Amino acid sequence: MTWLNRIAERMMTKARSEGQLSGLKGEGQPLPDRPGDAFVSAGGAVGFRIMAEAGALPEEITLKKQVLAQQAHLATLVDEAERKAAMRVLADLQMRQAMAEEARRAFMKG
Repeated sequence: MTWLNRIAERMMTKARSEGQLSGLKGEGQPLPDRPGDAFVSAGGAVGFRIMAEAGALPEEITLKKQVLAQQAHLATLVDEAERKAAMRVLADLQMRQAMAEEARRAFMKG
């Protein structure tokens, strides 16, 4: 166990014994599944979570939801002309999502 792990363990044990970890929101429930957080820095994940709890989502998250919806819509289409139009919309959404993600990364670098 590294020195940092020992310090963290000591702090958690102290907080638990003082009752600071009791009555927290979500206590006794499994952690929420957030597979998207694996591709975001820890700071970014915390920021996104705070914004989501406040009801505000960054543009890149809104665009990601739109991309997923458009992909599902595209999978249902059989007419070639409709598929082509849906692919055009999908490409535009994906480009806008990539631009929003890059803007966030540039902003976070400072």
